[in-house]
Amino acid sequence: MNIIKGVAPYILIGVAIGGLMHGFIPTGFFEKYITKENPFGVPVAVLVGVPMYSNTAGILPIMQVLVEKGIPLGTVIAFSMAVVGLSIPEGLLLKKVMTGKMLAIFFTVVTICIIISGYLFNIVL
Repeated sequence: MNIIKGVAPYILIGVAIGGLMHGFIPTGFFEKYITKENPFGVPVAVLVGVPMYSNTAGILPIMQVLVEKGIPLGTVIAFSMAVVGLSIPEGLLLKKVMTGKMLAIFFTVVTICIIISGYLFNIVL
């Protein structure tokens, strides 16, 4: 119960940020700025995905919509990996078993690997 009390506010913050993004980011924003031609597309997608919170099954419909909107598949995969693997609530749960330094190393390494894999998938696909 203590873990739930400690994590619940951050889950609500993540959901609120996702709701604000949904309500205030103009239609066509992602299609315009997250393209294969934009070298910052993959890192932006990863940064946008971090405050969101979802599981693997929950992110699949979002991935489908993004691919249908024309966002490159590698960028969509990087976004989904960031949502599932780098969310703020997950970081808080990991903080219970990792030191701050280990957590920072984990997030840094995973972020770099997600960005590299996003670029690689964009090249291959």
